[in-house]
Amino acid sequence: MNAGVESRKPDRRARSGAGWGLKLAAWGGLFFMHAPILVICMYAFNTEQSAFSFPLQGFTLEWFGAAWAREDVRAAIWLSLKIASLATLIAMALGTLAAAALYRRQFFGKEGITLLFILPIALPGIVTGIALLSAFKLVGMQSGVLTIVIGHATFCIVVVYNNVIARFRRTSQSLVEASMDLGADPFQTFRYVILPNIATALLAGGMLAFALSFDEIIVTTFTAGTERTLPIWLLNQLSKPRDTPITNVVAMGVMLLTMLPILGAYYLTRDTDSVAGSGK
Repeated sequence: MNAGVESRKPDRRARSGAGWGLKLAAWGGLFFMHAPILVICMYAFNTEQSAFSFPLQGFTLEWFGAAWAREDVRAAIWLSLKIASLATLIAMALGTLAAAALYRRQFFGKEGITLLFILPIALPGIVTGIALLSAFKLVGMQSGVLTIVIGHATFCIVVVYNNVIARFRRTSQSLVEASMDLGADPFQTFRYVILPNIATALLAGGMLAFALSFDEIIVTTFTAGTERTLPIWLLNQLSKPRDTPITNVVAMGVMLLTMLPILGAYYLTRDTDSVAGSGK
């Protein structure tokens, strides 16, 4: 009896050691991923203007006011919000319709169509950007806000589609059949039965699509023309070292604005098995 107890003690110590090793690896991974973000956030409050300096020279909030006072920053923020909102609305409409059309319908070529729907988010952004630029030139469309919205909508649709079709698969078909048996037409069935069941997944997909569009830069570079969204403004600021504090403030603002809808989408879908989509 005592021998059995003693033989289990080394196993417990081994498991405890392995547990600490996994915890250290997890914390190390988190630090590796988020250390650059912490650096940006710290230097947004630094009193030094010209460049990064360590240790920090002091604490100040003046760069937040200076950033908001700049007309080019406000214009870039407004343009990015407008483009992300339009792209999200298009993605929510088309993504929901596509999910409804492909759900529970079997026909020749369905798998191929499904693959084509998810392909835009799987392709490298530079490939998508070049393809869109060539298509716009072919039809004679000038680069501007409309081309950016179309470009963003191509991959935002995938996020909404993934969320909605996952929820469709979890919706009991008996509810739809019962609604039809009670005399409801397809529109009433969609409004009173289907829509309440997919509402949270649709909203979560819209939030993720908004975040994805707001900070997108690769496709935007090919489709923007002379327009300057917030990510493109940040890219251009890299050549202006004296604006480093303002650049850090704007970068931190972009992180916060994209983090909020992602957290919202997570909390909307955390108690379900729906697919949350993926980033580009």
